[in-house]
Amino acid sequence: MAEKATHIPEEVYLDFLGRTIHINWDYHALLMFSIWIVLVPLCITIIRYGKPRPTEFGIRRKVSLWHPEWWWFNTHKFGLYFAVLLSLGGAAVALVVSKGFSGSMHSILGLTTILLGCLQVLSGMLRGTHGGKYYNNADPNDPATWRGDHYDHTLRRRIFEAYHKTTGFFTLFCATGAVASGLMQFPFPALLWSLFIIPFVFLLVWVILEFLERRYDGYRAAHGYNMEAPYNKAREFL
Repeated sequence: MAEKATHIPEEVYLDFLGRTIHINWDYHALLMFSIWIVLVPLCITIIRYGKPRPTEFGIRRKVSLWHPEWWWFNTHKFGLYFAVLLSLGGAAVALVVSKGFSGSMHSILGLTTILLGCLQVLSGMLRGTHGGKYYNNADPNDPATWRGDHYDHTLRRRIFEAYHKTTGFFTLFCATGAVASGLMQFPFPALLWSLFIIPFVFLLVWVILEFLERRYDGYRAAHGYNMEAPYNKAREFL
């Protein structure tokens, strides 16, 4: 087994506790590994392959935590909120016990990952309104009640999708680098093996789900495949 980097502190004196405590970095490693190598890819997998098969008029009930039709969206949304919140806590503890930013590759990649994660949460909050001819309280006979950034596929929605989806995969790339560089500084054999194996498990799952054609179009899952929907009309020959 490789030896731990000598600059990693093994104990720290905390003024607000008035005593020195031993630092167990295994907990930090387990937390960040579980978040970014297991939870986040799982949340991405769920929204990519968990969408329901499109119907003619889509999902009519309001996007809500209490409506099971939206479980795939809510799991992705709140799962990633939880992941970012835990990551902020893990990073804060690491910065406190390390007495600041170390400037190592691990710390750079780690903080970059968390910053991108926070921006993902923010971008999700700015995604715009939903809308839809058959959505929630809309009146199918009154076009004024159909309007929404998602339904109309507005510029705001297009920017959100271009940024959120692409940056999500890049964030996961940075996270993998952060975890790998952390395990190079502080060897944890079980996690090193898991870091090699788990991506292949996800790969196998993704290949199977692709083969089963479970990656449904998000717009059509939400608003239906009817040709009245603006974005369906725009993609008539796609």
